[in-house]
Amino acid sequence: MVTKDRLDRDIIAMRVAREFQDGMVVNLGIGIPTLCSNYLPEGRTVIYHSESGVLNYGPLVPEGEEDLDFINAGGQFISLLPGSSFFHSADSFAMIRGGHIDVTVLGALQVSEAGDLANWLIPERGIGNVGGAMDLAVGARTVIAAMEHNDRNGDPKVVKDCTYPLTAKACVSLIVTDLAVIQVTPSGLVLKEMAPGWTYEEIQAQTGAPLTPADDLGEITL
Repeated sequence: MVTKDRLDRDIIAMRVAREFQDGMVVNLGIGIPTLCSNYLPEGRTVIYHSESGVLNYGPLVPEGEEDLDFINAGGQFISLLPGSSFFHSADSFAMIRGGHIDVTVLGALQVSEAGDLANWLIPERGIGNVGGAMDLAVGARTVIAAMEHNDRNGDPKVVKDCTYPLTAKACVSLIVTDLAVIQVTPSGLVLKEMAPGWTYEEIQAQTGAPLTPADDLGEITL
């Protein structure tokens, strides 16, 4: 059996960053989402926001240039831009709850065909951490899920109904994985783009919910 290549985490982040439009305020969750700050398309300016109390930071810094005072919500070291500001975490969450975040990118354990998000608890392992995900999932105007298409056991993470405890219901509008870009619509999941070398049928076989191929379905573009 031939094993086909999947996109790596940086390519997922690069594809997600294409969704950021000039002037947006963008929050990046822990894991793959934090990598998006490295791949903003040339010519666009966005304001990155972190629950840890930072606004308007830049890409992750190279090894050797770390400053212990400048980190994102995932504890990664960030670069600063002119106009960067710092404030209490309570103020950061007030921005989220006040509807001031245009886009949040969150990792996910499961996303349902209705856009339900589960990303804080794995019951069988007893591991969970709410963090700021619940606030972001309901407070941000747009929620993008960035994740691997399957879990470590090979089970689909895009499912008909989530079996893990929910973070929020019907909040995700776009799913970007190592296999596909999937739009969440009122009538179901639409497969918009595929990883190179994969077919619709192969991606459907790796997915736990029905996918409708888009009229202009093609390979993922960066």
